[in-house]
Amino acid sequence: MPRDSLTQRRLTRLVALLLLLPGVLTAGDKSKTRKPARLLLLWHSPDGHPRSTHEYQAGMRIIAGQLQRHHGVQALLVHANDPWRKGPELLDGADAAALFVSEGAKWVSGDPKRLAAFQRLAARGGGLVGLHWGIGTRSAEPIPAFLALLGGCHGGPDRKYTVVTARTTPTRSRHPVLNGISPFEVKDEFYYRLKFTSAGRGVTPLLKVPIDGSDETVSWAWQRPDGGRSFGFSGLHFHVNWNRPEYRRLVTQGLLWTLRQPIPAGGVKVPLSAADLKLPPARPKQPSDK
Repeated sequence: MPRDSLTQRRLTRLVALLLLLPGVLTAGDKSKTRKPARLLLLWHSPDGHPRSTHEYQAGMRIIAGQLQRHHGVQALLVHANDPWRKGPELLDGADAAALFVSEGAKWVSGDPKRLAAFQRLAARGGGLVGLHWGIGTRSAEPIPAFLALLGGCHGGPDRKYTVVTARTTPTRSRHPVLNGISPFEVKDEFYYRLKFTSAGRGVTPLLKVPIDGSDETVSWAWQRPDGGRSFGFSGLHFHVNWNRPEYRRLVTQGLLWTLRQPIPAGGVKVPLSAADLKLPPARPKQPSDK
């Protein structure tokens, strides 16, 4: 038998044997070809609130910096002021979207094509996240559509919000978003008495704050009936609160959970420098719509 033919047969047998072993070759090939999850971090320009509040761009930059350590995620900062004509196309190419915007519930429904793109993202199991005014609407009309996407909403003429200094307490749900988060005291403007969906198994409260004599849910997670995941947090009015590791960990882990990324039992590491917290130069303000 020719030497080349014998060598070829031996190589064929070796490859066949390796393919029978679990985790050899095939696992490596998958890890090399797997694309990172594409996350849109949507932010608006200043909306008329005092400087150091509703700092959407600066807050999303902090989150993008936290997510840089997670190689399974591609976080894209997206300036989403109206008319945001490229929005539907961007959403159709995303695995998740996070809203740190002005009156987000109204904004999502403000353009029929935009709402349809968010609904398509949800229908294919995409992640959805809302932060502070990103879960809000002054009018009641957008509430049903938003609840179907995010599970919770700060909306309508009966909406409630207040600035309090209070002890914020994680619930006993043992949810992975709460990994590494203990009770802590913070001053913030929280939206409360939020409206929640009853679809599917309902939402899971994550954080509670005592307001007006009752423990109010200010953060939640929702395993949607369509198979996707949604997360919301009604705090983050004051930019300085990004200094709190609990805030950075909560939001980062909320995003990772919606993307089905692993979360360590002790919580993700969330370092922050003074430069990270620095605000960008002041920009012309738009009228406040709270």
